[in-house]
Amino acid sequence: MTSSFIDFTGRVAVVTGAASGIGKATALGLARHGADVVGADINDAGLDDTLNAIRALGRKAAGVHCDVSKPADVNALFETVDREFGQVDILLNDPAVVARFKPEDLALEDWQRVLDVCLTGYFLCAQAAGKRMIKQGKGGAIVNVSSIAGSSALGRGNFAYSTAKGAINQFTRELAIEWARHKIRVNAVQPCQVMTPIVKKWFEDPATDLNSLLPRLLSGIPLNRLAEAEDIANPILFLASDAAAMITGAILPVDGGNLALNAGGSLIW
Repeated sequence: MTSSFIDFTGRVAVVTGAASGIGKATALGLARHGADVVGADINDAGLDDTLNAIRALGRKAAGVHCDVSKPADVNALFETVDREFGQVDILLNDPAVVARFKPEDLALEDWQRVLDVCLTGYFLCAQAAGKRMIKQGKGGAIVNVSSIAGSSALGRGNFAYSTAKGAINQFTRELAIEWARHKIRVNAVQPCQVMTPIVKKWFEDPATDLNSLLPRLLSGIPLNRLAEAEDIANPILFLASDAAAMITGAILPVDGGNLALNAGGSLIW
């Protein structure tokens, strides 16, 4: 079912990280509004669930096992796009990994893995999609999933992740300017903590003191709750749609007010 405000009828979207969390919620949202979807992930079972849900909505779907940090996997992803659909109109860059260590204890291979997935992988997918969008001559929309960590330090061992997300913010701005002449819009969203499988696993870790952690997280979110995947997917759908036709190079906080709150501020008078 489509709406007059957001309508992706006739468009093909590539969604990386489509097996769960923000990627899955976005893939389903795109399909509900008329898009056909090519999903990519390393979680094959989760990806199959997403693809089946898309097909149940009456849309076409294809899936590819893809580690976005590997050029060969990204090439295979877009070869599938070419073969199955012959076009790409929307790209969501979503995958993320974390390496939670103190900076002085962070191994080079862990640092590199985070950058490979959270930054280089976004580049590889954006470049592949962008080349096709340029050739098609119709423009397109790319949305990157950044984080509040890209604008304000989180601490708690997020050194590599935050560095990568800060780079994604500038990656988004630069690419928006470079490709504006091709009518390719490039934007990003900055979620606060989202109840994704990664966060749930963190919360379930016996080493995590939820009695301390959860109040600390919520103290920085004026709306006083963690985000759900759909809370992030809906702004992504807007940025990918014609409703956002004059928006490019934007870094949109979707964070319950986190980045608006001064570190020394308080909700208490």
